[in-house]
Amino acid sequence: MNIPRFFSFSLTIFFWAFLANGHCAHPEIAIWPSGGVPSEPDGIEKRKRPTTTDKTGKMRIAYVDVPTLTLYRAAEEKSNGAAVVICPGGGYNILAWTHEGLEIAEWLNSIGVSAFVLKYRVPRRDPVTPHALPLQDAQRAIRLVRSNAGKWGIDPKRVGMLGFSAGGNLTVMAGTHFNEETYTKIDAADELSARPDFLIPIYPAYLGDGKKKDQLSPLIKVTGKTPPSFVAITHDDADRAYYAALFYAALRKNNVVGELHIYARGGHGYGLRKSPNPVHTWPQRCEEWMRAMGYLSSRK
Repeated sequence: MNIPRFFSFSLTIFFWAFLANGHCAHPEIAIWPSGGVPSEPDGIEKRKRPTTTDKTGKMRIAYVDVPTLTLYRAAEEKSNGAAVVICPGGGYNILAWTHEGLEIAEWLNSIGVSAFVLKYRVPRRDPVTPHALPLQDAQRAIRLVRSNAGKWGIDPKRVGMLGFSAGGNLTVMAGTHFNEETYTKIDAADELSARPDFLIPIYPAYLGDGKKKDQLSPLIKVTGKTPPSFVAITHDDADRAYYAALFYAALRKNNVVGELHIYARGGHGYGLRKSPNPVHTWPQRCEEWMRAMGYLSSRK
């Protein structure tokens, strides 16, 4: 039976909306108590824009005021106990929800890792430090995952964070500001550490100093306690590869284990989709790194 093109496209939109709203086996939970989202500026609701989906099924979420985690638990027979909080990119203005969120969760599940896609607040609340309020969401997300480790079958000492572009920036910020209390404690979960056990920033953005072009942003405070990190990026991704290299150099200077892959071509925003360029093999390199680091070891 031939399905009309419009009907097929409508089914695609429905399918992703169905997943994004936490149906099937992937529940969506609010990370803050009802009415408890901290530090929201007045009038943010005036910037509300609709979610859109393009012809390839890529969903872009343009407004979030209720941050959530969408749970993708690894199959019990495959689960190794590791967990990753995923931060989609989008310039802190939208969330590239499918190709930098849900598709990544499915890949992580395929290697036995439970995934939690973070719907952090967009669009930008603060033009100067756009990561500030999303960092509250990221810290809360890490703590919630740890607090539910027994329930979700994960190891609270193997909870990492992976992000793309602005989400890669948020990942780095979560790994370098974990000891800062960005919000007032709400419950027992907030007594737990907000430090990710490892970081996976993929084509991370906004790592450079806006005034001193040859330096990392002063907001990126790498120390000996910064989590081990895997970074993948391309040479032709504007100046982002340069700052990714500086981030790796800062890790090395502080004796933090890091792995950096700079591919020649590929641009920006590819997620894990296939391309003619070798950059599409970054997930295999990342899996190898995670395995070498012991993050994919089976639970005892």
